[in-house]
Formats: sequence, structure tokens, C-alpha cells
Amino acid sequence: MLSLAARSGAFSPYLSATSYGVAGQLKPLVSGAVLQGDKVLLDVKRPFLSRETLSGQAANGALSATAGINGPATVRFLHSDVTVPEFSDYRRAEVADSRKSSRPSDDARKGFSYLVTGVTTVATAYVAKNVVSQFVSSMSASADVLAMSKIEVKLSDIPEGKNMCFKWRGKPLFIRHRTPKEIEQEAQVDLSELRDPQHDLDRVKKPEWAILIGVCTHLGCVPIANAGDFGGYYCPCHGSHYDASGRIRKGPAPLNLEVPYYEFPSEDLVVVG
Repeated sequence: MLSLAARSGAFSPYLSATSYGVAGQLKPLVSGAVLQGDKVLLDVKRPFLSRETLSGQAANGALSATAGINGPATVRFLHSDVTVPEFSDYRRAEVADSRKSSRPSDDARKGFSYLVTGVTTVATAYVAKNVVSQFVSSMSASADVLAMSKIEVKLSDIPEGKNMCFKWRGKPLFIRHRTPKEIEQEAQVDLSELRDPQHDLDRVKKPEWAILIGVCTHLGCVPIANAGDFGGYYCPCHGSHYDASGRIRKGPAPLNLEVPYYEFPSEDLVVVG
């Protein structure tokens, strides 16, 4: 008896009858009957019910489906209390009536659309300009490098006939306060005798001041001031002789000493760079 009872468990769906609440669009998967209260509206003998089968059958009252013993009792339906969402509170007054076209509202919103487009364009251009400016400025020289790009020298600290050396951009800078005799001597030099012909007046802005970069044009050595056969500069490394104007007169150096850019903001001050 126990084994028979255990095996009979598989037949339990066929031995029960259950009623289910049915939504408007009924699609049961089993055969059965459709009731309204105690009244039988439709007795279906086919294996399933369709939407068309119950169309117009339940004008009033709730529907229920009863499964019979000749088919499975499992029926899946929607809830009967489903409501349609209402979005009227979120609609603009112009489009609240679904029977009217919303074209007039498009014309009314053109000004706002143009304003948003214009503001967005200006903001994008401003951001792009700042990004480009920061990118370009990041590639420029740093503040410490810019500080070394110029040097100011007080000329009254250099006595006549003397040469002083300063560091400028990592190079030695020679500033020579020439005597009237040196000025006259350099002005009378025949240019045809020079390896790199340059007149003395073309190398100075004021005759009494000769401002030069103290790097030998042969191999980059630093010459000695007030030395050599011509009383100017002498490079002991390979024997190059320069005059008081920084022009090469003897030795292997091919060019004159370089003259940097400089200016005199006042009589007692020179700015190099």
C-alpha cells in the first residue's frame, strides 16, 4: 500500500481542481472552464484557450479558470490589478492633448535651443583655448632658465683698461673697458690682414666697451684676457691670439670671438641677452 501511495504522487495534478484569477488577456495552457461567479461562461474542451476565445465574454465581474482532471493544473496568468501608467503630470501643457500636433511647441523652443547651442560652443572654445595654452606653456623654458637668459652688469665696477668675466647661460662673458689707445689701435687695423674681416665699430655699440663671449672658436677653450701678441686675448690650449676687439689675429681659430646681443638701458648699466 505504501509503495502504491508513493507511486500515485505523480497523478496528483490530475486529481485536483483549482481556480485562478485571470487578467483580461487570458492565455491558459490547459483545458478547462471559464466562470463568472457561479455561472459558466465558456466550457473549453480544446487543450488551450486563446485571447479570442474569451473576447467579450466578461463585461462585468471577475474571471476564473478551473482546471479539470484531464490535464495539468498549472496555469500562468497576469495579475488582475495591473494599471496603465499615467504620465500627465510630466507633460508640458502644449503636448498634454494627444489629439493635437506638437509642432507649434517646436517653434517656441527654437530660441532656447539656439541659446544652449551658443553657450555650449563658447564654453568648448574657451576650454580648448586653455588646454592649448597650457600645453604650449609647458614646453617653454622654466623660470630659472628664463632668469639666466639675461644678465645686468654695472659698468662703473669695471675700471678702464681691465676685463671682467661673468657667467651667462653657462658660458664665460668678457666685458672689457677699453682705453682710448686701444680704441684707436683697433680702429686702424687693415681688414685685409684679418682671417675673419670685421671692422671694430661693427663689433661694439660704444667704442669703450667690448662685450664678448669668452669661448675660443677653435675647440671651445676659454682664452686668457690681457694676454697674447696683440694685447687682447690668448688661448693657451692651441695658441690662438685675439686683439682687444676679439678678432682672431694668429693661431688655428677660424673665427672671431662671438659678440652677444646687448643693450645699454642707462650710461652705467648693460643688459646682455
